[in-house]
Amino acid sequence: MDIKEIRKIAKGLGVGTKGMGKADLIRAIQLAEGNFDCFGTAVDEECDQESCLWREDCFFESSAEEMIH
Repeated sequence: MDIKEIRKIAKGLGVGTKGMGKADLIRAIQLAEGNFDCFGTAVDEECDQESCLWREDCFFESSAEEMIH
């Protein structure tokens, strides 16, 4: 999902978007929805949040983060 779509979702939930990157925005949205703010923290593509809107992006983000470290 691109950043414009993410900002639109955030604004719809009353989440401020100024100065926030993709991962921080998604975590703020997760909290606003009453969920865990766990975006990008999956290890080895293991996650019990089967219906999460961010699931595929999360796996990609967590894989990229592992490569950096």
